[in-house]
Amino acid sequence: MQDKLNLMIPGPTPVPENVLSCMSKHPIGHRSGDFQKIVQRTTEQLKWLHQTTSDVLTITGSGTAAMEAGIVNTLSKGDRVICGDNGKFGERWIKVAKAYGLDVQVVKAVWGEPLDPNQFKRILEEDTNKTIKAVILTHSETSTGVINDLKAINNEVKNHEKAITIADCVTSLGACNIPMDEWGIDVIASGSQKGYMIPPGLSFVAMSKKAWEANEQSNLPKFYLDLKQYLKAANNNSNPYTPAINLYFALEASLTMMQKEGLNNIFNRHTRHQKATQEGIKAMGLNLFTNENFGSPAITAVKPENVDAENIRKTIKSDFDILLAGGQDHLKGKIFRIGHLGFVNDRDIISVISALESTLSKMGKLNTPIGQGIAKTIAVLNKE
Repeated sequence: MQDKLNLMIPGPTPVPENVLSCMSKHPIGHRSGDFQKIVQRTTEQLKWLHQTTSDVLTITGSGTAAMEAGIVNTLSKGDRVICGDNGKFGERWIKVAKAYGLDVQVVKAVWGEPLDPNQFKRILEEDTNKTIKAVILTHSETSTGVINDLKAINNEVKNHEKAITIADCVTSLGACNIPMDEWGIDVIASGSQKGYMIPPGLSFVAMSKKAWEANEQSNLPKFYLDLKQYLKAANNNSNPYTPAINLYFALEASLTMMQKEGLNNIFNRHTRHQKATQEGIKAMGLNLFTNENFGSPAITAVKPENVDAENIRKTIKSDFDILLAGGQDHLKGKIFRIGHLGFVNDRDIISVISALESTLSKMGKLNTPIGQGIAKTIAVLNKE
C-alpha cells in the first residue's frame, strides 16, 4: 500500500495534518501587514519554547545554517574555542570552526558515550589569561542517541566568565527541558524538522545579551547569516530576506499546538516514549548502543548482535513501511536508530516495537519469545 510511510527517524519527523493544511495556503507578501503579524506571534512563541526573554531569530535554512550563524556572529578569526566531539554532529562543529580559522581544542568522547564536564572544567580553569572565547557542543548527539550534560558544561563556562556557550540543540529543543535564561546559555541553534514538527527549511538562533556583546567584537565574514540584520528586521516584525512564507504558516500552527500541550507535558511525553522504547528493546534481547542513563529523549540507538543493522532497517521498511535511521560512518551496519521525536504518540511506539520484533522473528534472530518486547513496551506506556 502506497503513502503509508511512518517516519521513526530523528528528522524529518512526522508533520500534523493541520500543520500540513496551513502550508497549503496561498503565499502572502512577506512585507505585508498580515505577514508581520505572523512574525510577531511566532517570535513570542519561540521565546516561550526557549524559555527566554532574549532574541530568537528565524533563518530560512537548515539547522546547520543556525550553527554556522552562531559561530560567525560571535567569534573572530584565530579565536581559541573548545569543541565537544562525541559523534557526527560534534565533528560538524569542528569542521565549521576550522573553516572560519578558529583555534580549535577538541574534547572527545567515544561515540556512544557522553562528553565529560570535568574535561571542560579543567581546560577552562587552566585558562588563567581568559583566552578561550567559546565552548561549542551538541546537546543531543543524533548520530549515537547520547544526551550531553549541557547544564553542567555551561556552568563551567559561566565560571570562566569570558567564554560563551554555543549549543546545537537541533534534536533536543522541544524534546527536553532547556531553560535558556535559567541556565544562562548564550547561543542556541535549532531546526524546524525536529521537535518543531514542521518540514525542513527553517532554523532558529537564540542569542543572549552576552552573545550580542561578543557580536560587537566579531570579525568573521557574514552576509546572509548576519544576525544584526535579522534582529533589525525582527524588531519591525519582518525578515531581512525573502523567507519561507508557508513554513512560517506551519511554524505558527505547530507552536500553537505545543503551547496547548504545555512544556512539561511535551517533555514528559518524550521521556515516556524514550523509556517505553528502551524497555521494549531490552526485553526482546537487543542491546542499547548508548547507556540508558544518558540516552537522548529524541532517539534510541540499538546495536544488534549477529545481524546486520541495515538488513533490519530494510526489512522493516519493506514489510511495514516504517523508516528507521541507520548508523553513520564506522557505525553503518552496526546500529540502527529509532526516532521518538516531535509528533509521535503511543501508537507509533507500539507499531515500531511490534514491527521490530516481527522482523527479528522473520529473520530467525529473535532470541526471546515473540511478544515479550511489545508486552514490556505496553506495560511501560500503561504505567507511566
